[in-house]
Parts: sequence; structure tokens; C-alpha cells
Amino acid sequence: MGTSQRFKRIPPQYVRTITFCVACVIANVAGAYFTTSLRLPIYLDSLGTVLASIVGGYVPGIAVGYATNLLNSISNPNYMYYGIVNVAIAIITANLAQRGWFKRLSRTMGAIGILGLVCGALGLLLTFLLYDGNFGNEISAPLAQQLQTAGHLDLAPAQIIAEIQVGFVDKTLVVLLATLLYHMFSEDFLASLDFIPWQQNPLSAQELRDTMDAKPRRMSLGTKFVIAVAAIICTASVATTVFSYMTFHQSTIELESAKAKGITSLMANAVDPSKVTDYLTKGEEADGFAEAEARLASIRDSFENVQYVYVYQIRPDGCHVVLDPDTADTPGSDPGDVVEFDPSFQKYLPTLLAGGEIEPVISNDTYGWLLTIYTPLKNNMGETVCYLAADLSMERLVTNEHSFVAGIIALFAAFFVLVCAVVLWLARYGIVVPINSIARVSSRFVHSKTGIRKENLESIEALDIHTGDEIEHLYGAVNQMSQAVVRHVDEAEEKSEAIARMQSNLIMVLADIVESRDKFTGDHVRNTATYARIIMNQMRREGICANVLTNEFISNVYHSAPLHDIGKIAVSDTILNKPGRLTDEEFAIMKSHTLAGQEILEHAKGAVSEESYLDEAQRLAAYHHEKWNGTGYPYGLAGEDIPLSARIMAVADVFDALVSKRSYKAGFPVEKAFAIIEEGIGTHFDPQVARAFLHAKDKAIAVVAETKRRQEEEEAAKREAEQQREEKPSDATPSPKTEEPNASQKPSEDAR
Repeated sequence: MGTSQRFKRIPPQYVRTITFCVACVIANVAGAYFTTSLRLPIYLDSLGTVLASIVGGYVPGIAVGYATNLLNSISNPNYMYYGIVNVAIAIITANLAQRGWFKRLSRTMGAIGILGLVCGALGLLLTFLLYDGNFGNEISAPLAQQLQTAGHLDLAPAQIIAEIQVGFVDKTLVVLLATLLYHMFSEDFLASLDFIPWQQNPLSAQELRDTMDAKPRRMSLGTKFVIAVAAIICTASVATTVFSYMTFHQSTIELESAKAKGITSLMANAVDPSKVTDYLTKGEEADGFAEAEARLASIRDSFENVQYVYVYQIRPDGCHVVLDPDTADTPGSDPGDVVEFDPSFQKYLPTLLAGGEIEPVISNDTYGWLLTIYTPLKNNMGETVCYLAADLSMERLVTNEHSFVAGIIALFAAFFVLVCAVVLWLARYGIVVPINSIARVSSRFVHSKTGIRKENLESIEALDIHTGDEIEHLYGAVNQMSQAVVRHVDEAEEKSEAIARMQSNLIMVLADIVESRDKFTGDHVRNTATYARIIMNQMRREGICANVLTNEFISNVYHSAPLHDIGKIAVSDTILNKPGRLTDEEFAIMKSHTLAGQEILEHAKGAVSEESYLDEAQRLAAYHHEKWNGTGYPYGLAGEDIPLSARIMAVADVFDALVSKRSYKAGFPVEKAFAIIEEGIGTHFDPQVARAFLHAKDKAIAVVAETKRRQEEEEAAKREAEQQREEKPSDATPSPKTEEPNASQKPSEDAR
């Protein structure tokens, strides 16, 4: 039950993918079986490898190719050695498929050429190393023989040409058939296959590219894993190869020694111990000499790799020849000849002179690289009368050992590539992609707006990383931390906004307390800020001072505008609320509010760390009565020496003073106020600032209308409240008579 439940958890796309790969392996094995059974001069054992590589990429192609050679090696062990060729086919095909080579016939033919060339060369090299310098195998051998016969070629060129032809024909059939099958698959079928072992919710192709674009400072985890695994495999491979070689070498020596021992046993049946003395003294004339020598030659020729057989009698002065059959290349020594001891035998002389047995001797002396067995031939008395010797060529043994090592290396090479590909594949999607996904999504959510921040938080949750290891724990911690951070940031923003609102309200209240000592001037601090913002937005639309009029600048000026008359706290109510024109002395006192405001805000700046806000407030307080032509106060600055914020406030302050009702005057009509502003261009006001305000007069008129409506509603509400109050005598003093606006009044006098 547990097994079936686990199986049910496997996503359907993975079941289809595994089934597809198994089908590719079957196609490879069936192709090889088909061609072998019919003795066709092609392989057809890589159709599934090419198809899996086109559809799924490196890892499926390598896995299919390696599995194919494993299965085919059951019937033919040599197939295992050629696994690296199938692996190379998978790598090349996957690389070309990523570049779109199998979507056009012209490029497909190019892919055939590349596969045929690379895999043909690799196959030739393996065949040469595995088969003792022979370039051909059982499939290309018949064609090589035909080419050799028809073209009068040497064997090696004929084998090379035959192998290349077979390889190109095979790759042409395989690639064309695989490409045809690929194009026959529907888009829905290809989309249903998933060759990526996702440990999270799958990413789109673009998301995956964005995730993998994060370049490490030194080396990626995937690369580190591959290096570590490669180092382990290489170490294990070298150790295994050395051990295997030593074992193979020792077993080969033992096998060949046993073979030589058997040969000397056969030689013992051909040599009569009682006739050894006659053979030494009479030579070929001795009875039975010719027959004995012929039998020795026959024994030698019956065994592969046996170079010499001979019979020696060992004496202190050397080896006395008893029998030494001629070979095709070397004539044998005559009976009775004395052969000097080879250096390799010096340490064995005491044993040989005593008639004892010695171990096999490997020498590379006078007669070449040989493995020699000396077996004593004893008479009826148990005395050694001579030694039967057999020399086996070591060249053949070394060739076999080289072929063995080449096969081991080929096996490990294919296995090495498979393991590295799988490790890199698993590390990529089990470690690198999840970690990069966490980094990619979490790195951007804190610094975004609230709505986007919540969307990014949802994108973190949507990753659904389920690696089942420490990465999943990390993901869970990052997810919880992200939620907490978003929650705290939202709370901090709410508190910050509340503080900002409270600060703005406090500024408005303070400005009201300072400047609105009658019932109307509370609107002045709000309206001047609004007019200033209208002017700044219009200037930015017209491209005026665009590098200065940033969002931060506009915000600072707008929020600090209510403090422009903060210095009036130092001016007495008598002067502020005087119903008529001020005397020169009174006006001088009134003008001092600019310096008083500058000093007050200088002290305020020392109490806060963020000065940009109060910087603009200080500039507004100090310079909003300066004039463009230098006739303003308190410093008589002119032109662009006056800060931009003060030039803007000058227009906003005068316009609101003109249209507003004061204790000493009624408000001007808006058109008259606009005319006065236009009249002051180039003298009182910065031309660019004043014109920008005039271009936005519709917005200014809307502010004036809204202010008038609100004031009328407030007055009506007050009258209604007074009517409801109980009648009683009022000891209130009548308010002074309001002066009618005088067109000859200067804007500076209206803007106290």
C-alpha cells in the first residue's frame, strides 16, 4: 500500500517522461538487434539517444545512451566499451538541438556531418586501442575487405574508409529518422513531457533565465558539486584502473605461465631422457633426434604466442643445446652448442645447476621480451638430465594489457560524463535554482510600494520549494521573515504617514496661531502652499528648472510653505491686525518677521537630523519678500540669487494676499489680482515663475472659488448658531470698518 501511495504522488508528466526514455532505450536495443541479426553494415543503436537528446536535452540523452550500452553488453560485452560514443552523440545532439539545428533540413544535414565525423573518429580510436591497432570491427570488416580487394589498398586505410562510410550511413539514417519522429510529435505531447526534476513550482523559461542570470562572485554551487564529484570519480577511477591493471597483469602472467607449463609437459612426452646424451654428442644423427625436434616444433606451432621451444642441459659453462627447432624467422642452435646465460638467469643458476625448478622468468635480453618456463626432465633415477624450455612473447601480453586499460578508461569515461551530468542536473534544480529563486524574489520586495510588496510576498509563497532538506528549511525561514518584514514595513509606513500628517497638521496649527489672528487668515497658510504646488507642477510641465523641481523638492516646498511667515510670532497683534496702512516704523517692524523666521527655523534645524524639509522652510521664511529687481527685503537679493523656492512663494504669497479678505481690506477680484501679478513680472517676480502661474490660472481660480465657498459656509453656520443662542446683551465692541481695496496699493503692502 505504501508503495502504491508513493507511486500515485509521481506527477503524470514524469510518468510520461520516464516512459518516453524507456521507449528510446528499447528503440536503441531493437535497432542493434535488428542490424546484428540481419548482418547489416550499420549500427542503428543510437536512434533513441538522438531522439531523447533532441526532445529532452543532455541528461535524458546521456542516460538513454548509457543504458543502451549496458543492455547490449549482455549479449556482446564489447558494447560496454563503446558507451562513450553514445554519450558523445547525446552531448553533441543536445547542443545542436538547443541551437535549432533540427528544425531545418540544411542544418539537419550539417548535424549528420558533425555527428558522423566526431563519433566516427572516436569509434576508430576506441577500436584501434581495443583491438591491437586494428581499425575495423565485425560490422565494417566485410566492407574493408571489399575495399582492400577492389582498390588495392592496405588493410589499415581500407578499415578506416570502411568505418567512416558505415558511420556516416548509420548517422544519416539515425538522425533523419529521429528528426522525422520529432516533427511528428504534437506540441501538446512535447509540452506534456517534463525532463526537469523540479523541487519547487515550475518556472517559465523567462523566469528560469532570470533566476540563472545571478552570477556568483567566484564559483556556483553546481560547479563546485561537479568539481567535487569529478575529483572523487577520477580518484576512484585511477585507483580502480591501477588495481585492475595489476590484477589483470598478474592473472595474465599466471595464465601464460600455466600455459607454458602445460607446453613443457607436452614436450616431456616428445623427449626421451635416456637419449639426451646421444642428442648432445651425435646431434641429428642420433636415433630419434629428427622425430623429437619435429614434435617440439609441432607443439610450438599449436599454441598462439609461443615464440620458442627448446631443450637445454645446464652446466657451469653455459646452456648446452640438446634440441632447438628452427622457427620461420630464426634458425635453431645446433646440438652441443653452448649458449651463454642471459643476465636475467644469473640468480637462478645455483638452482638450475642443482637440477631444481625455478619460477617463470620475464626477460628482455638477447632474444627479446619473453616469459620463459624451465621444467626439469628427469630420468628413471629421478635425476635432472636437462631442462624443457618454452618462451612466450610478452609483446602480445602487453598489447592485451593496453587493450584492457583502454577498455577500462572508456568505461569510466562514459560513467564519468553520466555522473557529472546527473549531478550538475540535480544540483541545478535541487540547489541552485531554489536558492536563486529565493534570492531573486526576496531581494526586491522590501523596497517596493505596499501593493507591489504584497504581490512579491505572494510570489515568494508561490515558489513552494519542497526539496525536503536544509534548503526547504531556509525557504520556510525566508518566507516567515518576509511576511514579518512586510508586516513591520507596512506598520512603519502607516506610522510614518501618521507622523507626517500630524507634523503637517501641527505646522498648520502653528502657522494659524502665528499668522491668523483674525478669522480668515487660516486659509492663507493652506492656499499659499497650494498655489506654490500649482506653480511648481506647471513649471515642470513646461520644462522650467526640471533638474531642480524633483518630487522631493516639490514635496519639501509644499509641506514647508505654511512656515513662511513663522517670524510673525515676533510681531505684535497691534501691527498685524491694524485696519489701515502701516506707518514706516510699523512697516519696518513688520519686515523684521523674515529675519525672525530665519532665526527660529535655524534653531529648529539643530533639533532634527533630517534638514532638507526645514532647509526649504528657512529659505521661504527669509527670502519670500525679496524681489526680482533687488528692491525687496530683508537682504535686497536680486534675480537668481534669490532661492527658487522663495521666488515661487513670492508669487503665491502676493496672489493669496490680493484675493483674500483681511481685517484691513476686502479681497481683489481674481482678474485684478492676475493683472497685478503680470504687472510685477521682471520687477517683483521671476518672469518664468510668474508666467507659469498665469498659465495655470484656471487651477488658481478653482482654489479661490473653493476658499470663498468654504468661508461662506462657515459664516452661515456661525450666524445660524448665534440665532439659536439665548438673547442677551452683547458687550462686544464693533469691529473696525474694513477698507475697500485700493488699486494703488502695492502688492508688498497687501502681503503682510
